[in-house]
Amino acid sequence: MRRNLYQPMSAEIVEIIDESPTIKSFVVAPERAFHFDTGQFVELTLPGEGEAPFTPSSSPAVTERMEITIMKAGRVTTLLHACHKGQPVGIRGPYGSGYPVDEFAGKHVYIVGGGVGLAPIRSLFLTLVDRIEDFKSVVCRFGARTPEDFIYKKTLFGEWAKLDGVDIKLTVDKAEGGWNGHVGVVTKILDPRDVDIASAVAVVCGPPIMMKYAVVSLLGFGFEPHAIYLSMEKNMSCGVGKCGHCMLGEYYVCKDGPVFTYDRVSKYPDIWD
Repeated sequence: MRRNLYQPMSAEIVEIIDESPTIKSFVVAPERAFHFDTGQFVELTLPGEGEAPFTPSSSPAVTERMEITIMKAGRVTTLLHACHKGQPVGIRGPYGSGYPVDEFAGKHVYIVGGGVGLAPIRSLFLTLVDRIEDFKSVVCRFGARTPEDFIYKKTLFGEWAKLDGVDIKLTVDKAEGGWNGHVGVVTKILDPRDVDIASAVAVVCGPPIMMKYAVVSLLGFGFEPHAIYLSMEKNMSCGVGKCGHCMLGEYYVCKDGPVFTYDRVSKYPDIWD
């Protein structure tokens, strides 16, 4: 029998984690094992209300539960933020292309992220850490508006920074609450000496304006456009290339992305809109 592309798998919210004033992580248990590649996205359905696309923030190695980190930004996300443990939901997918982690082997992986963009980065980070010996290093440069706006605080400020082969630096736009770290936009903590650029790939995910200027910096350091990976979750809706909302030049972001190398999309003037 042909599978119905629009029929979600039944699931349940089993835990809700407050990450920041506007962001929560939802731990969702699907009715059966759910497989995805890091960087792919799913459609999360709230029965009777609607659905929205999100990139899982958990490791693909865990198939019995999935974490989805959501910013309250619209009607469906506001309704999800009002949900409680035990809420039935649905999951469609996975959709799109993920990060080609096998192609990163033997290289430095330079990750630049900000805001809720750390959600898909977390999934990638966990995937890289599971096989850390395959990479020369994993270098992370993360920014947030204030210290309170960082998500995944427990691990970000603790165990992640202590991992062998991992180098993490953080910055905030505005220091509050006794913050004694770097203050400034994330591009201010990028340095071409962080990695051997000739044997490195860069991954960028965050607000469009942050991504724009991060790419400018990376190109200035000497990264080739094909070595810069972007998570372009642009106006996605149906997830299967039918509605056309997410078109970026010749591409459907939901089908051809959401992970693109910069050389594939740099010619389009509305890339950061």
